[in-house]
This record gives sequence, structure tokens and C-alpha cells, in this order.
Amino acid sequence: MRTGSRVCPPFLLLIAAAFAAVCGVSNGDYLIGLGSYDMTGPAANVNMMGYANMEQNTAGVHFRLRARTFIVAEGSEGARFAFVNLDAGMASQLVTIKVLEKLRSRYGSLYNQENLAISGTHTHAGPGGYLQYVVYSITSLGFVHQSFDAIVDAIEQSIVQAHNNLKPGSILINKGDVENAGINRSPSAYLFNPAEERARYPKDVDPEMTLLKFVDGGTGESIGSFNWFATHGTSMSPGNTLISGDNKGAAARFFEDWFRNSSKATPSNQRLIPNTRNSSMPKQDASRLVETASKIKASGGQPCNRTTSRNFKVRKTSGSAFVGAFCQSNVGDVSPNVLGAFCIESGKPCDFNHSSCNGNDQLCIGRGPGYPDEILSTKIIGQRQFLKAVDLFNSAQEKLLGKIEYRHLYLNFTNINVDLGGNKVVRTCPAALGPGFAAGTTDGPGVFGFEQGDTKINKFWRRLRDFLKEPSQEQVECQLPKTVLLDTGEMFEPYEWAPAILPIQILRIGQLVILSVPGEFTTMAGRRLREAVKETLIRNGGGEFNDQTHVVIAGLTNTYSQYTATFEEYKQQRYEAASTLYGPYTLSAYIQEFKKLATSMAKGEKPQINVLQPPDLSPVLISLLLEPFGDLLPQGKKFGDIEQDILLPSKQSSFAKGDKAKATFWSGNPRHDLLTEGTFAVVEMLDGKQWNPVYDDDDFCLFFKWNVDNSSLYSLATVEWEIPKEAVPGVYRLRHFGSWKRFPRSPTGYFTGTSSAFAVS
Repeated sequence: MRTGSRVCPPFLLLIAAAFAAVCGVSNGDYLIGLGSYDMTGPAANVNMMGYANMEQNTAGVHFRLRARTFIVAEGSEGARFAFVNLDAGMASQLVTIKVLEKLRSRYGSLYNQENLAISGTHTHAGPGGYLQYVVYSITSLGFVHQSFDAIVDAIEQSIVQAHNNLKPGSILINKGDVENAGINRSPSAYLFNPAEERARYPKDVDPEMTLLKFVDGGTGESIGSFNWFATHGTSMSPGNTLISGDNKGAAARFFEDWFRNSSKATPSNQRLIPNTRNSSMPKQDASRLVETASKIKASGGQPCNRTTSRNFKVRKTSGSAFVGAFCQSNVGDVSPNVLGAFCIESGKPCDFNHSSCNGNDQLCIGRGPGYPDEILSTKIIGQRQFLKAVDLFNSAQEKLLGKIEYRHLYLNFTNINVDLGGNKVVRTCPAALGPGFAAGTTDGPGVFGFEQGDTKINKFWRRLRDFLKEPSQEQVECQLPKTVLLDTGEMFEPYEWAPAILPIQILRIGQLVILSVPGEFTTMAGRRLREAVKETLIRNGGGEFNDQTHVVIAGLTNTYSQYTATFEEYKQQRYEAASTLYGPYTLSAYIQEFKKLATSMAKGEKPQINVLQPPDLSPVLISLLLEPFGDLLPQGKKFGDIEQDILLPSKQSSFAKGDKAKATFWSGNPRHDLLTEGTFAVVEMLDGKQWNPVYDDDDFCLFFKWNVDNSSLYSLATVEWEIPKEAVPGVYRLRHFGSWKRFPRSPTGYFTGTSSAFAVS
């Protein structure tokens, strides 16, 4: 497979503009394409991926999830790769396998396991059930086809868009620090790293953001931006049930809205909502608005078709819109809850070494900057990333120049011999989790009775462990000082509990090198990997690489294998170390194997052929989640009818900025149809006699909430609008779109309904 540059004959360079699509463009530029597609998934009764909380099941939408892709190529026949960023907890090996099958049917071998990277942002507020290993699907009651299909389809469509959008262009790179968007949630473990190593860095987290700016070579206009920065997607708590991209998804939404509304806007005056200038009413006094609104009552439920809601989207998807992605990096020990962790009973800081309160891990909770409002915390951390991205985007000047290359390899991480030098050879272990894993973190506490740093297991948990699988003596010794709580690497019933074969990958665009890692590296682990790869490239590259080479880590990419802590951090066995599956030398194995790939790239050697392949477990996956039952209605009601209409605030005749307007509708289960690229909720504004959509369920201020009345089993949908300060005074109403079925396998019906009108003054 070719990974080098395609050289154009000299005479073609004289007419490069005419042949750009064939041979690339002059001055080191590339073919560039971007795409984005809705991957929100089932918004009802599906367990969320991240916190492993059995009670955290989807019940609405905070804002929609997306797959965002960029493709870069050295001309139509030269080397290329595709990088996909998902508003998802992590990548999935099975997702990668099935996406590649779909791409093979479209493009042959053009996109393959070597030149495709699929990376998750690590939101903990997306539907789960899309990973194939048992340990990641217990709380979701096994495999959830609807979650899986939504992600696979979105990745495919975003890649198709990016492929179809390929055109000559340039890529600029810029770097800078994001202030106060992450703190180290395991600072005691970080202190186990050598003092001289820690002294090289001003902080115990990596504050640096690396940003790419994609520019159309014909028009000079910006067409997209991707960046990498490390902070966890845990601004939304384990108690949240609304689908959300968390802080990185929020940052992406803010960035794309800012660019669409005014690419010349500055961070101080940017708008975080759709521009309503074209649908605003003439200025009227408050009494006139109230009088107009009082005459417009709820419409009642009306039938519609499957795609009707797409016409009411504020951000209609054409496949050519600006794409702004906020990708994850070495996030392992970085929390967005920047106020720190406190005991919920006393308000005092938690125990430093164990992050517990009087031995109880469940009482120690991290606080975001908007505490106690998790939505506000998500917004603030998203804004801090967004504002830095705007700064880097506007000031980017350094152009990426040079080859596009890639290297990819599958490795059996359960038994890698690692040469530490001095004739000392160690090995990795089959996957295992320690007691500190069960303790959870300050972002999401785990099971009562465990603390981070535990190396002992009480009799009850030991018996339960041994009932599931008693670890071999070899495994016990290999994992030390971790005590094996769950021997996932040696558990194969009903199928594999943890991955054994993992991908590692290097992508290169000129002086930028992206390291795709299949998990969460801690801050120091990521630093060591980046430095080792960069030094290897410089040493073996014959001057092609130097100190100005940029190396970034793309975390949670291509598959998921939990955490990688340093050897020193592993000694304390906090959550990250207890979740380092393959033993104390996991990081050493990654560094060794990435250096081999880097040497191959630097020397221009042919890529190593993948002998190993990960398993496709789809034929044996178990799905225990039941399909939604048929929907019921009270007598005389239609789907979309109002159950609770708009209620004005006490003693007010209209709503003010900052108020909440909400209405509840008789509805159906959102799992009947995901309304992909559509919307469950809309705010409409009256313009003369016409209603125009101005906010949808992709907006940060509009919430779609779903629940079932336990006594009657009726489905109810609440549309709630937090009226932003940027809202234009006028007359508004809320609209709901949904679907329904009489029985699980009956045809799907579609409906819409509106609330009564109300005034915002």
C-alpha cells in the first residue's frame, strides 16, 4: 500500500490548477474534505455509556450528538487518511469493523483499517451498548442494536460527505493553553512520578490545545477546524439522563454556531444561539405582544411524515457546512470539575490519597465551575475550550507542509515482551481490574466498600470474584501490586469480557504526527509517549523531523481498553492504575511498539503487515434490552395534544430573559424513530403571520425530556426552553415532533403538536 507522496511530472505543475484533483496542489497543499452527521441514538430507556450506572438511562436530549470527519489526501491517487471524531464515550472495535465493511462496499480499499481513525470525545451522556466486550455492556443489558446502528451510519455518512467534499486546500496549525478547563483528579498518584520529571512541567495536567484550521484553496475561506485537548467528558453527572455531548460537544456546537453566524465575530461578542435577525418582529410594546400571544392557542396533535421535523431544523444539514470538532487527548486523570472534590456531608475536601470521606468513596464528589448546576458547568468548560479554539483559529499562521503517511498495527497486549534495557525483559498481562476500579472517581463514585488505592478485597467480594473467575497464580503475580478484582482477560463466557488484540496507529500530515491510542492515557503517560515518538522520529528521520514537529495524542481511538497509567502511578492503584488492564508495564509496551512504528515511518520503510486481527463478536452478542411496547393514550386524546400548556411565571403576563417556558405533550417512545437529522423539539417565533423555527433540540437552551407515567404507562414529552439573553422580544410557541406505535411491530406513525403562544419581552 502506498503511503508516500505522489510526484507530478514537471509539465503538469505548470497547469496545476486544472489538474489539482489528480495530482494535488502546489505549495505543499492537499485535498481536504469535511463532513458531519447526526448520531444521537435512542433517547429513551437505553443505559448511558461511561459511569456504569444501571439507573442512568436516556430520557431525552440536551443537544444532539454528531460524527465529524476530515479527510486529507495527496491528490486523488496519493496517500490519504480519514479521521472521525465522535460525540461518544469512546471508539468501539466492532464499530470500526462494520464501518470498514460499509466503506469497502463503496470505495474498495481506498479507506481501510490502516488509514481510518475513529476517536471518541468521552462524553458520559450518550447511549451505550455499542461495544462488543462483556465488561462494557453489562449495565446496558448487552448489545443495543439501535445505539450501534446510529453510530455506524453516522460515521459512514460523515465520511461520504467528506469524501464528496474533497477539494484543494491548506491546513494551518496552532497551539495554546486552555485556562482552567481541567484539573488532575488523582494528584496523589501523579506525585509518584519522579520529582525531576515533574519539575519539567508547570502543571499536573496538559493545558495545551493543538488546533488545525482547514482552508479552501480556491476561495481562501475556512471550511473547518479540529483540535485536541485533554479534559474528561464528565461535566454532566451520573444522575443526568439527557443525551449530551458534554463539554466537548458543547464547545463544538458553540464554535460551529459562532462561525456560521459571523466568521468575523470576536469571542467577546459571539452568539451561542442561532441568529434570529431574519425572523424577528417589528418592535412592539410588551402589552401588544401579550395581546397577540393570548389569541393563539395550542394546535393539538396533527399527523406528519417521517422527515417533517427536518424542515423545522434551524441548522439544516447540507453536507457542506463548516465543521468544528473538539477531540480528546491524554485525558486519563483530567477532570473538568475544576473546583475540586468535596465531601457532600461536611463540605470539606476529600481525603487526598483515596478521594473518600471517612472511608466512603460515594461521599466524595467533584464540583464543576457552575456547581451545583451541571448544565452550567458543561457550558462553562465548553466555552473555555471554544474561546481558546477561536483564538487559535483566528491567529493560525503555520502551514502544514509535506507527506501524508500512516502506520497501523494490531498487537496482542496480553503477552508482549518489553525490553527495559540492561538485559531486563518484562511482559504485559491478560486484562484485569483492581479494587480501585470499583471505587470509581471523584467524577463518578463507584461501589460502596471500595476506595481508590485499595489493594485488598474483603471476603464477600473475593468469593464473588472467584465465582466468576478465580485468577491464575501467574495472573496474580503478573498484575502486582494490583490485586485482581475482576480477571476480565481470562473470562470468555458468554464471550470475551475484555479486548486482547489492540490497534496502535500513527497518522502524519507534514510536521504534524497524530498518535491514535485505544484508551485513556494519564497526563504523564501521554507525555512520555509523545516524547518517545518525537525523539524516535528525529533520530531516524534524516532531518525530515525536528523540534518543530508537532506530536498529539488522539485518545479513545479505534477501540477501547480503558486506562494506561505510568509504572510509578500504578504503584498507588488509584482508579486509573486499577483500570490499567495489562499490568504495570502497559505504558512501557505502548512506548516500545509505537517507537517501532515511528522508526518505520521515519526511515520510509514499508508498513508492517497486520497478521493479527481483532475478533468480530457480532454473531454471539447478547441483547437483553426489550423493544418498546406499544404506546397508549387517554381516551379522547391524540399524539401531540397538550397535557400541560405554557404556564406564565407568577404575577407576570409575559416571559423575561432567563425564565423557563415549558409545555408537556402526549407522546410516543422516541425509540420508535430517532428522527436522525431532525428534531424532537422546536421553538417557533411569529413573524407577521408566519411561524419560523429559531431553536431546535441541537440548542443548548432547549431541552427535550421524555418519561412514562408509571400509573398509566402513557408517554409524556416535555419541551423546555431556557430563554437566553440573546432572544429577540416577540411571540413564541413550543413544538414537539415524535413517533408512535400501537404494538412493538406495528407501523410507525408520526405526529407534531404545538403549545399556546406566549410573549417574551
